[in-house]
Formats: sequence, C-alpha cells, structure tokens
Amino acid sequence: MKRGRLKVFLGAAPGVGKTYRMLDEARRRAERGTDVVVGFVECHQRPHTVAMLDGLETLPQAERDYRGTVFAEMDLDAVLARKPKVALVDEMAHTNIPGGRNAKRWQDIQQLLDAGIDVLSTVNVQHLESVNDVVEKITGVPQRETVPDEIVRAADQIELVDMPAQALRRRMAHGNVYNPEKVDAALANYFRVGNLTALRELALLWVAGRVDEFLQEYRSEHEIRGVWETRERVVVALTGGPEGETIIRRAARIADRAGHGDLLAIHVARSDGLADASPAALAKQRELIESLGGSYHTVVGDHIPTALLDFARAENATQLVMGTSRRGRLAGFLGGRGIGETTNELSGDIDVHMVTHERARQGRLLPSRGSRNLPLARRVLGPVAGLLLPALLTLALKNTPGGLNLTSEALLYLLTVVGVACIGGVASAVLASVSASLLLNYFFIPPTGQFTIGEANNVLALAVFTVVAVTVATIVDHSLRQSRRAAKATAEAETLSAMAGSVLRGEQAVPELLERTRQIFGMDSAVLVHCDHQSAEDPPADGAAAALVPVGPDDVLVLRGRRLAASESRVLTALAAHVSAALERARLAEAAAEVEPVKAADRMRTALLAAVSHDLRTPLASGWAAVSSLRSRDVEFSDEDRDELLATAEESLDRLNRLVDNLLDMSRLQAGALTLRLEATALAEIMPLALDPLPDSPVPVLVQGLEDAADVVADPPLLERVVANLVANAIRHTPPGESVRVSASALADRVELRVIDQGPGLGPEDRDQVFEPFQRTGDTDNTTGLGLGLALSRGLTEAMGGTLTPEDTPGGGLTMVVSLPAAPALNEEVRA
Repeated sequence: MKRGRLKVFLGAAPGVGKTYRMLDEARRRAERGTDVVVGFVECHQRPHTVAMLDGLETLPQAERDYRGTVFAEMDLDAVLARKPKVALVDEMAHTNIPGGRNAKRWQDIQQLLDAGIDVLSTVNVQHLESVNDVVEKITGVPQRETVPDEIVRAADQIELVDMPAQALRRRMAHGNVYNPEKVDAALANYFRVGNLTALRELALLWVAGRVDEFLQEYRSEHEIRGVWETRERVVVALTGGPEGETIIRRAARIADRAGHGDLLAIHVARSDGLADASPAALAKQRELIESLGGSYHTVVGDHIPTALLDFARAENATQLVMGTSRRGRLAGFLGGRGIGETTNELSGDIDVHMVTHERARQGRLLPSRGSRNLPLARRVLGPVAGLLLPALLTLALKNTPGGLNLTSEALLYLLTVVGVACIGGVASAVLASVSASLLLNYFFIPPTGQFTIGEANNVLALAVFTVVAVTVATIVDHSLRQSRRAAKATAEAETLSAMAGSVLRGEQAVPELLERTRQIFGMDSAVLVHCDHQSAEDPPADGAAAALVPVGPDDVLVLRGRRLAASESRVLTALAAHVSAALERARLAEAAAEVEPVKAADRMRTALLAAVSHDLRTPLASGWAAVSSLRSRDVEFSDEDRDELLATAEESLDRLNRLVDNLLDMSRLQAGALTLRLEATALAEIMPLALDPLPDSPVPVLVQGLEDAADVVADPPLLERVVANLVANAIRHTPPGESVRVSASALADRVELRVIDQGPGLGPEDRDQVFEPFQRTGDTDNTTGLGLGLALSRGLTEAMGGTLTPEDTPGGGLTMVVSLPAAPALNEEVRA
C-alpha cells in the first residue's frame, strides 16, 4: 500500500492562523473533487475558523472520561474505517487522553499515513522538540507537549504560517485569538513583541534548515556538483599548524559579513595516518571553531586540494579560506606549486581566500627536517661513512685478484651509497654518491689515474650512476623516515588509546592517568599542581621538574625525573588533554555529588509542604472544630455530645501528635541526629506495646512464635514504632475476612520478624518506591497519613543495624521482613 502524504502547517506563534490556513487548503481540495474529511480540528471558539468548517464532512469525535471530566478526542478507528483521501488532524503535538490507541496525536497521524491516507496537520514552533528549551528560556513558559523534529521533517510539505509581531498583537486585541478577559494577560506575558520576534526567527531558521536539507538531497539525487549560492558557507582548511587560530578568526569574520553564513572547519588527514599535525593544536582549534558557532570535520585524503574541494562542493560551500604556505622560497622553487596554488586552480566557482600569517614562508626543506630527526651519533656517523666507505670499497676492489668489470664495480659503489643512506640519511648519501663517482672515475674508468673519461659511453654510465645513486638514496631515506614515523605513530596511538581507556574507568581516572603518564615516560613522579589562576607559562618554581605542561586554566602537570626529548612533547601534550578531561569530569562528578543532597532535601521539602497542606490540616481542623464547639456558649450540649466532642478532640490531637512525631523522626534520620540506645530486646514484650495504640480494626492480628524467638539488639521504643507502622500498613491493605500474621525466626546470627498480609501485594517495580517518603503506592486515601510509615520504618531499622525488605506472600499479599542482629546471649547459646 502506498503511504499517504503529510503536509504540516508550521505556526510561528499561537494565533497566527495555521488552523485557518489548513481549513482553507482543505476547502480548495474539496472543491476540486477530493474526498476530504475532518478528523479533528480545534477552533478555540474563533468565529472565522468555525465558519471555515462549513461544507466539510466532520467525523464524530470520541469522548473519553479522565478524572471526572469528559474530553473529546479524534476517533482514529472511525477515520481509518472511513478511509478518505485526505484527513484533517489539528495540533500534531497534542497528548491523547488515556484510552485510545496511542499516547500522542502524531502517532495517530503516522497510522493514518501508513493506511495510505493523506493528512493535513498543524504544529507551532514551540512544540518542536529541538527548540523546546530555547522557547522556555525566551518566554518563561514550559511546553509540556512536544513532537520529535524528525516527524515534522519527514513531512512531504511544510508551510510556514507567519505574521508580524505587531499584527498578531492587534489581532489579539480585536478578540480574534482569545476571549477578552484573557487578552491583557496574554499581551503582557507570552505575546510580548520580543517574544514573538524571537519565535518568528526560530521558525524561519528551522524551516530554512529543512529547505536546505531538501536542497542537499535534490543535489545528491541529481548528482549536481556545481555550487548553488543559495546560502553563504565558508570552509576553513586547517593543517594543525600555529597559523590555525588566525585563519579561523578571519574565516569567522568573512562568514559574519556574509550575513551570518555557516562556518565549517576541515582537516585533511592522510590515509596512512602519518600526518605532521599536532593533535593538541587541532583540539584547541576545534574548540575555537565551535565557540564561534562553526562545526569541525575531518576527512581522509592523500591529495589535499582534491579532498578540500570535494568537501566544499558536497557542503555547497561558496568560499574556502586557507593559510599561505609555510614553505620557504627555496623549498617552493624546488618543490613546485604548493597546496594553495593547486587548490585555487581547481576551485572552479568556489572563491579561495589565501590568508597571510606570521609563519608564512618560514618553513624548512624536508631533507633537513628528516636529518634533524636522526640521533646525534647517526648525524655524525653518516658523513664519515659517506667519505670512508667508498674509499674502503675502492681499496678492496684494487686488491681484488683479476679485477671486476666496470658494471660490477659501479653496482658495488651503488650498494655502498644505499648503505650510507640507511646510516645518515639522504644528505650523507649525496656525499657518498659524489665520493663514489669521483673514485669510480679516477680508478676504474679509462684512462685511469686521472679525472678524465676517454669514451662517451663511460660518461653516460657515470652520469646514470650518479643519478641512480642519489635517487635510490633519497627513496631509501624517505622509506626509513616513513617507517620510523609509522612506528612512532603506532606507539603514540597505542599510548593515547590506553590513556583514553583510563579516562573511562571509574572515579579514580585522574590518579590512574597520572600514574600511567609517569610509567610511559619513565619519570620519578607525575603530579598536578594548582596554580590559583597564575599563568600556565609561569607555574610554581620547582628546580627538579623535568616538564611542565598546562592542564586547563588553573592546573599544571609536573613531571620529575629525566629530561624529555623534543619528540615526546606531542604525546605529552595529548596526554595532558586526557588528564584535563578526566579532571573536569571528576570536578563535575564532585559538583553533582554536592548538589544531590540539596536536590534530595528540596524534593523532601516540596513533598512535605504538599502533604502537610492536607494531612496535618485534617486532624487540626477536627480538633479545632471540637474545641470551638465546646467553648461555644450558644449551644447547650448533652453529656453524651460533650463526651463525643472531647473524644474527637483527643483523637485528632493524638493523630496530629503521631504525624508530628513521624516528621520529626524522619528529619532526624535525614540529618543523622537520631539518638539510639541499643540493648537486648524481647520481641514478645515489644509486640503488645506496638499493637496497643492501633485503632480497632475488623482485620485480626495473629502473633505466632515470638515467645520462642531470641532477643534482638535494638532500641525498644524505635523497634516498637517500626512494628506498629508495619502492622498498621498491613491492616490497611488486608481485605475484610483475612488476617495479618506476625512471626519470628532465627537465621544464623540474626532474627527475622515477619509481618504478613493477604492484600494485593506489590509489583517488583514498586518495591523501592514504596519506601520513599510521602508515597502511598496503591493507596488513594489521602486522609490516612503522610505516607511516612514505611520510609520511617526502613530508616529506623537501618539505624539499628538491621534491614527491612519486602517479599511476596504465598497465595497473594506482601510480607515485610525485619532482620536484626541477635543479642549476644543467643550467640553464646549457639556456640554452646
């Protein structure tokens, strides 16, 4: 079955006329002969909107009762049975009254679409999930009903219904939106000019984003590679070099001048992973680009200009910002065109900006850089080998009986040049090739003993030998450098991977990272030093420190021990970034832990105020009414009436006293200020005291086996309170005709007291909630107390070193198990 099509009328604000526009669309379709029905439309008693329903078929609505009030909802089954071509379903974000198929109206719409029915619907921008929090900050009004953005974005058509802020306010003032008594309050609060303007901008930006998505999909489907300048997008190319921040800020200014265009940063990583970019520098530049409202991207490509332009065209970018080359003039002359020049030549209709910076033209030749990466011993040994090894080979060849031909001698010299390249790099190899060429010419190419060549073929052979020697030496040197860089990159990746794993392990991530850092670099110690807002470049003086690395704005990582090599600084900087992340995580966890008790206390206070407003008022009102009646001189009471009023006053005050005692005990438990007097306590003596204050009940309480139970270590008055609360709770949930049983048994060095009822019991999901203060799971009678009984019982039991856990009663019901330590006398008897 072909899925139906969805058209959404998106309102910039309530009252702009989205429902009116939807009805107007429906009438035009009906006039063209389309089968249109109204599934649900909310007119809000607006005459013009109601008038638009004339002539449209409206299906009956379903009536659902909720908390004593009857509500009208769309009858989804009726619409599916009618199966029109087009159905009108207003207010997509609406939450359905319980009793229907779905919890949300947008889910009803999905079912209609699945059934092949086209749907016209409406939604306001403040109900979109992605902007819900922003709207609350702007208007101060939370939106309880939301619809996921992807549901609206999936619509086949989205039509924005908008209106200038002043026009909407005039419409409200004329009574076209709300009733007259609500207009003044609405204009002074939600419908202020600033609020409406901000909502309009949110709606326009959201719809613009959806249009942009559609454009990208269209370009992709039709394989359109050219740039359509519908919106300015500025791409900034990052190399990880020190010029990155300068280029980013320049690109941000270009984007702002282009009318708040999009800013995208891209770093092209080589496919072999052997890039020269500093991870720490790229991380810092990423933070900068994101702080400026841009986005950061990484792509893989060996030809950087092509990768840059492919990304820019895929994003429909109009401008590309790059830094001028850091290569020196000689390197530029020898190396040909740079990345910037090549990119500019291939850019086509994308504007390329070359931004100068302080590092421009200050680069070095690649061979020099490779030589400096060699150890000092090899840098010294390389030139020596370049001079000495060809001379030793010459001596060996001269003393070879019978001699070799010129070809074999040239190959041996070539092998020597390759060996020198492995020792000292390409510079030493070039020196060796020159030495070998001269020795080969002097000793082995006729006429020997002089630097002249008699035959033209020998001239060509010597030239080819020199070129091949230099080329092979360069390739060998490059391969060795790449191999070293690959090994180094692998080691760095493994190190950083291990450190990243440490960040994800437990609450002691920072100490583990510091210890791992110390082990990796073979240092004596690695500690964090807090600088108290001193500059990270000027940490506390410590002559024994081998390395000082800033970690965030206020901390410095101090490593003591050996002096680190310059090549290790990049890994150390990356590790410092991991330490910074772990430190921030630890601080956030600490802050969250500090806030949690405050949140718990706030929840307790809120619940207490809500409960006290009703539960304490009831006995207080009853007692006050009884006492006031007794003090009245206008009425003569009989002795029976007087006794009844006094009994009511006494009962109310007693109940009020129990409630206050519970509240005070709960407060002491929360504050940890409860005073305990633990002693050996007999359960058989506690039970009558616990049952005595309970009111008369048709549910009997059967006590079994308490006389034979061992004494427990407890505070007798508190244990009495626990038992009384548990028995009262069991009585309240046990139906008439059943009984509550109390029994005790020994288990190892503990005694278990069971309070067993035959009530409805509790599901596994409710067993923790029932011990929360002010909770009455399954209890709809708010006159029976604050809901502190079980919470207080568990708190008192745990304060005495025991536990209180719920179990299922065989045959139905709930069993509360109080487990307390047995008194020492029991332990002695067991040992005996």
